[in-house]
Amino acid sequence: MMLPKPGIYYFPWEVSTGQVPDGGALRTFGRLCVYDMTQSRVTLMAQRGSDQHQIVICTKLVEPLEAQVGSLYIVLGELEHQKDGGSVVKARVLTCVEGMNLPLLEQAIKEQRMYQRERGSNQ
Repeated sequence: MMLPKPGIYYFPWEVSTGQVPDGGALRTFGRLCVYDMTQSRVTLMAQRGSDQHQIVICTKLVEPLEAQVGSLYIVLGELEHQKDGGSVVKARVLTCVEGMNLPLLEQAIKEQRMYQRERGSNQ
């Protein structure tokens, strides 16, 4: 039995600007701003400076979902690029993490990347 990949952390602005490979397993975060139950879609939003970045999430695999608009979520899933130029994350896990220290998470992702770069260059 082949297990899916664990997912690499990407910042929401990296996902929304196309810096993630198609089909790649990823983890990202954002505030839930829209939940369309009929389309099985959630939109997460994150702000970086004055820019707002949105990520569309397909929730078919994680329903039923008790979405809390305005709450912070972490998603684990695979990225699919669409024909119209956009992209959708097919969620395997969508977890509400309201109350989590977001600046600390961002710092942890940066530290993890630094560690992985150092480790990769030493081998």
